[in-house]
Amino acid sequence: MANFIPLSRSTEYLTVPGGRIAYDIQGDGPLLLLLPGMGELRSSYRHLVPLLVAAGFTVATADLRGHGDSSADFTAYGDVATASDIAALVRHLGAPAAVVGNSMSAGSAVVAAAEHPELFDSLVLVGPFVRNPVNSSVFKRLMFRVLMARPWARTMWNAYLPTLYSGAKPDDFPAYRTSMITAMKRPGYTQAFRLTTRTDHAPAERALPAVQAPTLVVMGEQDPDFADPAAEAAWIAEALNGSVAMIADAGHYPQSQQPEATARAIIQFLGSGQPDA
Repeated sequence: MANFIPLSRSTEYLTVPGGRIAYDIQGDGPLLLLLPGMGELRSSYRHLVPLLVAAGFTVATADLRGHGDSSADFTAYGDVATASDIAALVRHLGAPAAVVGNSMSAGSAVVAAAEHPELFDSLVLVGPFVRNPVNSSVFKRLMFRVLMARPWARTMWNAYLPTLYSGAKPDDFPAYRTSMITAMKRPGYTQAFRLTTRTDHAPAERALPAVQAPTLVVMGEQDPDFADPAAEAAWIAEALNGSVAMIADAGHYPQSQQPEATARAIIQFLGSGQPDA
């Protein structure tokens, strides 16, 4: 696939306190709500969605607040704020649902599932941040915040992003990367991204014991956000009494790097509660 092909669905909007959340929906069957990571667009699921629709699911993908087609004038960003958006979307689309969250939105999904267990059939956490990085020093976190400060936040994110795609990159990655940066150039969106980078994952970690939904942790074997991706996945799965699917030749975004393997794991989990061995 030489060119970036966005999801060919019309954008719909849900009004929530402080702004609007953009989403699209397709398919027929049990509801799956897919949410991207910080700095990403809902089209990060562009290669996964057709596989899930073909498997018989209704699939909704949503942009995070301050990202993509969602509003960029919210007063709050991060795990807790995004959790409220997830709960509102699930209610709007028809609860209960299976919720797939990547990176930061995985932590938000944990918070929402703990607060509103009736809305969640299950959770799929992809490259999840459900606690603050255990190997990250105060200096490293400070440097990340400095690098994501104006005026160079977009430039630094554009340079940093390819490192998160350790392993195979989708053929349309250059065009997708351009679409992300173009979206961020609109008035207010770089500032929203900067505020999102300051999120604290401690609320997600505190919420872990209250989560009742069956959970699958999907982790790229080469995810550079974790010193030991397999160990982090195992820790999360133990905390949630869940299961793990490790995806070979993938970094932080297995949904676009290895969509077939990721789809198999999700479909098997939703069908039987366990991923392929």
